[in-house]
Amino acid sequence: MIQPAADPPPVHAESSVRSRPAVRPVALVTGARRGIGRAIALALARGGFDLALADIVVDDDDADRTLTEVRAAGARAALYRLDVAALDAHEVFLAQLLQAFGSLECLVNNAGISVAQRGDLLALSPDSFDHVLRVNLRGPFFLTQRVAREFLARAEDGRYRCIVNISSANAFAASINRGEYCLSKAAVGMATRLYAARLGAAGISAFEVRPGVIRTEMTRVAAADYDERIGRGLTPMPRWGEPEDVGRAVAALASGAFAFSTGDAIHVDGGLHVQRL
Repeated sequence: MIQPAADPPPVHAESSVRSRPAVRPVALVTGARRGIGRAIALALARGGFDLALADIVVDDDDADRTLTEVRAAGARAALYRLDVAALDAHEVFLAQLLQAFGSLECLVNNAGISVAQRGDLLALSPDSFDHVLRVNLRGPFFLTQRVAREFLARAEDGRYRCIVNISSANAFAASINRGEYCLSKAAVGMATRLYAARLGAAGISAFEVRPGVIRTEMTRVAAADYDERIGRGLTPMPRWGEPEDVGRAVAALASGAFAFSTGDAIHVDGGLHVQRL
């Protein structure tokens, strides 16, 4: 179920949005409350976008900080509570967004989850498999479907529109202790190419961004292991990635600088994907 953020309420955000003409393009970022999502939102705000921020949690310090920082960067912004896996919420959510902002030019599917518990692939449960794929693949796929229809309906207005899916290095790198996560991210890559093929005739691009080892809450559980592996040469660039690395990549794609590109996977991983002998 979608509910507007309690603080500040979208009613207030909508009134401020309507008071000014919608000159800046508008981006929707899911999972925007913290980490990579926050960094993407801030990079887009600094790049000239107004922001619709969506997250399943909207009433904590992280959410407040993100909304405050995005507005301080010059963007009009509203925060919405959205469970991306709840498909029946998508239509109402998008209607609220369009009423508030008047248009939408960029969708960033960033919301996602890791596994609840890492473990033996041979002990992976159907419940964990289904839960991860509902959030990481099924929900974003159908949100993209609905947004794509909106994009096509407005394709003649001359504005550049794009879809950016945040996947993972696990789209190609097998981690047998979280197989369901790997499968979900590999499938996001194909979903990106499918939408690229379907929407390209209208000039709408679709991209996949594959973060590597990025310093977030999701990777904190394995920080010591990654510290050691990076020190031993896991990546050609011997450091952790930061959320801002991903944010800058997404902002570049959303800017229209790659308007004759679509279906590409952009690696933000310090060279992790480079095969070496």
